[in-house]
Order: sequence, then C-alpha cells, then structure tokens
Amino acid sequence: AISRSLTGEQGHQNLEAMKAGMFLRKVKSRTWKRQRHYKLQEDCKTIGYKSSWAINSYSTFSISDVEAVRAGHQSEALLSVADEFPADRCFTLVFRGRRGNLDLVAESTKEAQAWIQGIGALMENMENMDESTKLDQWISDWFSKADLNKDGRINFKEAKKLLKMMNVDMNEEHASSLFKMADKSKSETLEDQEFVEFYKMLTERAEVLDLFQDYSSDGQSLSQCDLEEFLREEQLEGEGSYEHALQLIDRYEPSDTARMNYMMSVDGFLMYLTSPEGSIFNPERQDLFQDMSQPLAHYYISSSHNTYLMEDQLKGPSSVEAYIQALKRGCRCVEVDCWNGSNGEPVVYHGHTLTSKILLKDVITTIANYAFKASEYPLIVSIENHCSIEQQEVMARYFRDILGDMLLTNTADSSELPSPEALKRKILLKGKKFENESENPTGEVSDEDEAAEMNKDSPVTESPPTNGKVPKLQQNLCKELSDLIFCKSVHFHSFEHSRTSAKPNEMSSFSESKARKYSKEAGSDFVLHNTRQLTRVYPSGMRTDSSNYCPVDMWNMGCQIVALNFQTAGMEMDLNDGLFTQNGCSGYILKPEILCKRERLFNPENPEKRDDYHPLLFYVKVISGQQLPKVKQKAWFIVDPLVRVEIFGVPLDQAKQETKHIDNNGFNPLWNETLQFTIHTPELALVRFVVEDYDKASRNDFIGQYTIPFTSIQPGYRHVHLLSKDGTSIHPSSIYVHIKITEQ
Repeated sequence: AISRSLTGEQGHQNLEAMKAGMFLRKVKSRTWKRQRHYKLQEDCKTIGYKSSWAINSYSTFSISDVEAVRAGHQSEALLSVADEFPADRCFTLVFRGRRGNLDLVAESTKEAQAWIQGIGALMENMENMDESTKLDQWISDWFSKADLNKDGRINFKEAKKLLKMMNVDMNEEHASSLFKMADKSKSETLEDQEFVEFYKMLTERAEVLDLFQDYSSDGQSLSQCDLEEFLREEQLEGEGSYEHALQLIDRYEPSDTARMNYMMSVDGFLMYLTSPEGSIFNPERQDLFQDMSQPLAHYYISSSHNTYLMEDQLKGPSSVEAYIQALKRGCRCVEVDCWNGSNGEPVVYHGHTLTSKILLKDVITTIANYAFKASEYPLIVSIENHCSIEQQEVMARYFRDILGDMLLTNTADSSELPSPEALKRKILLKGKKFENESENPTGEVSDEDEAAEMNKDSPVTESPPTNGKVPKLQQNLCKELSDLIFCKSVHFHSFEHSRTSAKPNEMSSFSESKARKYSKEAGSDFVLHNTRQLTRVYPSGMRTDSSNYCPVDMWNMGCQIVALNFQTAGMEMDLNDGLFTQNGCSGYILKPEILCKRERLFNPENPEKRDDYHPLLFYVKVISGQQLPKVKQKAWFIVDPLVRVEIFGVPLDQAKQETKHIDNNGFNPLWNETLQFTIHTPELALVRFVVEDYDKASRNDFIGQYTIPFTSIQPGYRHVHLLSKDGTSIHPSSIYVHIKITEQ
C-alpha cells in the first residue's frame, strides 16, 4: 500500500523537488558548514549526495537506513548555529545503529519541508511493505546498481557481474540457462521484473522444497491437515495447531486460489519459514509477558556506563545524542558525571580527561524528552557528583524544575523496594545522600564513588580494611540535592553487614574486578545479597578505549545494574541486546526464580547442586545460509562462510562449536552439520549465532550475528535473522537451522 502522503498533490511536488535535487548545507559544528548537492534517485529509495566541486560522482544512502527525521534545531550542531539559520530551515536525519546523524539546512522553509515530509512519507511507505515486497525491493536495488547506463535492462555479462556483487559464485552454464528462461521477451537482456524472476529461480531453496514434499500429500501443496501435521511433528506446537495452520495459510499464502481452498504452496511455506513466526525467537516473548509487580531487586535492568560519551573515555566527544541513542535502545539506567562549569553552570564530562563538556541542563532536558519513549518503566539516573555546594544547588533546581512530576522524591521507608509497575514513568536519582535527614549540610556522607574506586583499583587496596570500618568520605553535600536522591550510594562493607543493616534503597557499586572476586569467593552470599539490594557493576578504569566486560558473569550472580559502554559494538553489547530484546524491550527482565529465592541458595559455580537440577541437551542442525553480505566490497571477492554457535551462562555452560567453512558462497551455502551442547542452567543461558568469513592466514572477518536467551528459542525448522555489528537488521541475510531440545 502506497502511503497517502506520497500520492497527494503535495506529496507529488515533494518527490519531484527531491528528484530534481538541491543544495543543502551540511552542518557538523558552528564552524563546519559545507554545501552538498542532495538528490533523490529515480528508484525513490536512495538519496545521492556529492560535494559542490565533485563532477558527477554521487555517494548514496538508503531511505531504509533512516530511523527518524527531526525538524528544527534538534541536535547539538544545529543548536550551535540557531542564531544563523532559523529552525524552519533545519532538519536532522537520524540513522539506525551507531552511524552519526546528518544535520542539514535548506535554502528556504519550502525546500526544508519538501525533504522533511518527503523522506517521512518514503519511510512510512517502506515500513508498510510486506516481506515479499521487501525482498523484491531488495533485488530491484541491486538491479539498479548493475544497470550502469540506466536503460532499465541488463545483459548476461552484467548479470554475472551483479551476481558477484551479491556474493554469488555460480556455475556459468546453470546461470546462463536460467537467464534464458527468465528472458521472456527474448531480447538477450533482462528488465527489472525479469531479473527478479531470474534471481528467484537462482535462489530456489532445495532444502525447503524437500521438507515441503515430505509433508505434502500430493507433492504440490500442503492441505490444512498437512500443515497441521508439520506444526505438530516438527515445530512441536501442541493444542491449537489446526487453527494455527489456517491462520498461516491466510497470512502467508500468495495465491488467492490456494488460500480459498485452505492450501499452502511452496512459496507460501517459504514465506512462513522466513517470517517472524518462523524465526528462532518465540513471538510470545516479544511483547511484555513478565510479572512487573515484584521488587526492583528482582529484575535485570538495562544499564549504560558513561552514557554521555560517543567514543572513548580519554578524548572522545560528550553529547546529548549519546543519551538519546541509549534511551531509544531501552536503556533504563543512565549515568551523569557532574563537574563545576563556568558561569555557575554544572557540566557533564569524564573528569580530568580531554573529553568535551556538555551542560547538565541540556542533559536533563534530553532525559525528560526521551525517558519514556521506548519504555514506560522507571529510569534510574546515576549521578557522580563532583560539584561545589553552589553548583549542587543549581543541579537540584534543574532536576526538580525540568523533570517535574516525573521525578520520584518520595523515599518512604519500607521493607522492600517498590516494583517497576508501581514506578511507571518515574525517574529515580541515585547518588550520595545524608546518613539521616537531620544531618548538617556539611556532614559526612558515605558513598562508593567510581572515580575514587579507580584510584584504589590497585591490588594493594583490593581487600577490605581489617577492622571492618570504612572511612567516611568527608564530602560537602547540599541538602536540596540529598533530598532528591532515591537510591542511596553506600560503601560496601561485607555481605554480613548488608544482611543485618542495609536499607532496601541503599546500593553499592563494584568495579568488574571486585564483582568477579566476590563471585568467586562468596557466590551464594552475593546471589542472596542481590535478592534484596540493587548492585551496580561498572567497567574497569583501565578500559580507556570504552571496551566492555562480559555481562553474563554478573547476571549469573543476580547483579541488576550491569553497566556497559553502549557506544561500543561487539559481543558484550550483543549479549545485552539479546537479553533485553524480550519482554517488550522494556529494559526490565525478571530474574529467574533461582536468583530471587532467599531460602534456597543458588551458586552459579555449582549449578548441579540445586534442588531441581535438570540439564538439557541442545541440538542445532545448521542447514543453510541466505544472502550473506560481502565483507570486502571488491567485485571479485566472495566469502567463505562458517557458523559458530556460542553458549553463555554459568561457567559449566560456556561453550562454542563451529561448522566447517564453505568455499566461495555467501549466497546460499549449505552446511548440514549438527552441533550439540549440554545446558545445565537453561534459565541463565544465552545463545549467540555468529557467521564469519574464514581466512586461514589471519583472523576471520565478522559477517553477522544473532543472540537470543535460551528460554526464548522456538524448536523446529527456524530462520535466524542476522544483525550487523551495530545490532541493526541486515535483511534478507539469515541462516536456516533445525533446533531440538531434550532432557538429558
């Protein structure tokens, strides 16, 4: 369905103006503003741009890479030129993943509106496409890349070159005979639609056809009964599979005749298998499905470290954009490092380093605007406070005035922390607080401060003081700020001390090395501590490159706030994304019962000692791959893919196995290999599928990955839809697997 905003008179004018192309000013800062020529390509799916001095070589980006269009001064760069360019001429394109924003200024309001409305309409149009249209679209995009002279047709030589670009290395005779079959007009060239047919013949999935024929009574189609049998036998669906078969026919069968006769063709069967319902992720766990009324300490909370940084910890830029990105990803605990700024304005940056500074009031305004866009559940703002009393008073005023009713100030004593449900749309501040409200404003405050921890992070001071007493930090704290704090930062003495004296809203922070030390020395005590108290873990101060530690070790102990550098892509953030993709991306995941029960102690180091120990056998048959992206963009380069399955969880479960690599085929590699694992603690396990390009001389190159909690896996024949290093979709790349889970 084409969106109305594209078809009306205004929509038509917008598209024509964009296709004609125009000069827009690209803005990076107050001093960096350059003219670029931007033009919507004929396919209405790509935007080309070039410097004013470049002759005719346009670089391009796809509309499908754009996540949002923001009108006006809605970025730091555009705010910095607000006095020069009015808001109605400015707009920002926000891209998916970690790619930077594009800030643009048009010559007139009318031109800005053409782009803002035009791109918005094209994005809406793409979102409304069904899967088969998306695939046709993807093939057409490739076709237009190969059609160099833009006459709408390609010959066999161009088609071969295009197949190489698409990661296909194939037998010339086979390709030639299919080319002739697709060339219905007998012109020795293929037009756009003919090429789509050619591609579909090339990608015919023999392994899916075999499975289809195993269940088809007549070898031509699946009746409702055939499909029901497949759902019961292979996908292990129980009750309701007869009704479900009918729903699937209705939803995925492209042929009207087959649909009316309650039949499914092989095309419909393939569309079901590649759909979200046929994916490895159980759709029932996609939306909010957990009990959200338990105390906060019973949940894992998606948490970011040094949220203000876009890059590394030493000289990278600080930006409110980093807060927007983290909050949009469902992050529910952000960090604010506050320092004295000029003109009495507190600033946020990584103290004593060359990272740039941003104003605290801008950070709080951004948090107020974006706090509940991705999730309605409470947001914790962790404050590291290095400000003078005067600037702390300013901090308190900003938090009160800008956050208003969203700020939770009621710190009523109770025996347990409130639940995420009870705290919906509330912002909780975590930081230093007076020991009791009657203390004088320059009284002593106990706190676990990350900067102080870094200074102590040497082996000499690793063990707690022998007398059990911890010196209080002599810290000037302003009462107005102390009164706003809900989660009170306290120094950790011992598990015994916490058990007897800690209040529910008191919370300690541990560096990754401290947390690891306690988990090895006192695993059960740590787990018990985390049934009542919130624990925050943060990366070692030595990680100046913003690298991350593996969060799974901390989740095994029941630590709730495991803070990661969200700006750094890699395996650690894949695991974080994998855990928090379930439960409606709410940023809260209920911990398994074994980590919430106080009467039965669980130790991740000895999972076989639990009462209800039932290890599972996990079989993954890696069957085939589909349209894997190229790693190197050279025309002649084709990948040699292999699949590795990695298990993360309790130490006994950590394992990895991989298939052999397939030479020169990123298009439709066939592995047909079964990997087998024993899972001792299923409720804590995460499974990561990684596809790499094999290289015998150097490290393998990353192609794509997908991470999923073991408890969210659907058995049977499933597609694993791969994600890029940044965690964004690389549709239509996938691997096709068969999953079997049995008791040992």
